[in-house]
Amino acid sequence: MARRKNVLLIVVDQWRADFIPHLGAGFLRTPNLDRLCREGVTFRNHVTNTVPCGPARASLLTGLYLMNHRAVQNTVPLDARHFNLGKALRLIGYDPALIGYTTTTPDPRTTGPRDPRFTTLGDLMDGFRSVGAFEPSMDGYFGWLAHKGYTLPEPRENIWLPEGMDAEPGVTALPCRIPRELSDSAYFTERALTYLKGRGKRPWFLHLGYYRPHPPFIAPAPYNAMYSPDEMPAPIRRGTWQEEAAQHPLLDHYLRHVAQGSFFRGAEGAANQLDEAAIRQMRATYCGLITEIDDCLGQVFAYLDETGQWEETMVIFTSDHGEQLGDHWLLGKIGYHDESFRIPLVIKDAGHNARAGEVEAAFTESVDVMPTILAALGGEIPRASDGHDLMPLIHRAPPQDWRRFAFTEYDFRDVFYSRPETSLGLAMDDCALCAIQDGTRKYVHFSGLPPLFFDLERDPHMFENLADKPEYAAEVRDWAQRALSHRMRHAERTLTHFRATPSGLEERGTPSRPALPLAAQ
Repeated sequence: MARRKNVLLIVVDQWRADFIPHLGAGFLRTPNLDRLCREGVTFRNHVTNTVPCGPARASLLTGLYLMNHRAVQNTVPLDARHFNLGKALRLIGYDPALIGYTTTTPDPRTTGPRDPRFTTLGDLMDGFRSVGAFEPSMDGYFGWLAHKGYTLPEPRENIWLPEGMDAEPGVTALPCRIPRELSDSAYFTERALTYLKGRGKRPWFLHLGYYRPHPPFIAPAPYNAMYSPDEMPAPIRRGTWQEEAAQHPLLDHYLRHVAQGSFFRGAEGAANQLDEAAIRQMRATYCGLITEIDDCLGQVFAYLDETGQWEETMVIFTSDHGEQLGDHWLLGKIGYHDESFRIPLVIKDAGHNARAGEVEAAFTESVDVMPTILAALGGEIPRASDGHDLMPLIHRAPPQDWRRFAFTEYDFRDVFYSRPETSLGLAMDDCALCAIQDGTRKYVHFSGLPPLFFDLERDPHMFENLADKPEYAAEVRDWAQRALSHRMRHAERTLTHFRATPSGLEERGTPSRPALPLAAQ
């Protein structure tokens, strides 16, 4: 009997797609990611279906659009009835190990209001086995530091302040106070190697999560000085943040309310006050954090090489969402711009990879990851899944009927740390948008605000909204209808393929699976 595949699912946090050397970011030094790109397929037009972290990871690990799983914001519960990758892997004999986090708030109907998980931003998704926890509140990491003999400051998050008692918080080239061997990336890597060495050569699945390059944007030495701000691409934005804000009420809200303190420990002031020099330095630090992760992945890859497991391991590298990094005067993962939604995806299958080193331009989405893993391992893809199996794209080319555009969503209702709903005077359930785009157009539909429409050929950075221009009215109508049709096709459908008949319950088929009465299956 052939040996079962191992699966290494690497999920980094807040890493945007254009910061991959294989896709043109020549200023970055990531030899281990480069190797993965050479041996697998890199997806050029990959998007997360939603932001921020909790909703994005819910889509990644359930294969469901935001409109279906409805964990619409960080802190909003995930309905316990939804299937997920961890539970699916258990059905086919895998013990799904998880290092890192999923930022999942539990279904309150399965527990009580005093459950301490309701006091945090999110906890672990049911179905996975934690072998290197970060949640809740990073206790696993800080406990590891204390166990290593490191004296934690008060508050303990001050390890991410610049080195030196007189150092000013904010954008800086200084290193953080924690050394590289005790960084959170080092912690996750040690947990991964501990798990793999304990597992031996039994088939395994490991979700290996990294917190970086998520803020605070400060790196340990030597990564803090690895890149020069002069190497960094300049921010893409209008001349002033006020010009940018005039495009849409939601953008105006974020430009007025996003604070530097969410990205730099102890910093003050609005994100819109960062000048180009500060943004270039921030990007240099971001790149340093990326290279730190790459060095950590090199340790994991080396162990798989040494033990002869690399060839029999499927490796998937992706992120939960992107990061504005000063583009459009914004920081974070918010709104509707591509910088927040375009993310990396690289897949190396176990064994021979016929398309090794190729870049695939077809539109792919984070909901595709779960069905791809299940297909690769011989599992059954749930009918409710909104994603598609990417195995044909990994080994051959996209089918003729592959999706023609990417679909994304964002819910901006109030949470305890951000209040767009209150600021914009909207009802809670009107704080939603969906967007569809191909290589030429992007349409953004809002439940309670005006739409947006962009000509990406002429205006790739989405500066000019054409939704109100008469000459584009027909196109806006067509794209709005396309968005509506897509939502209707993907409405929740767990049981819609069943029907009662005079001879009993029948399960309807797909083109590749003809209908059969249940009794005959």
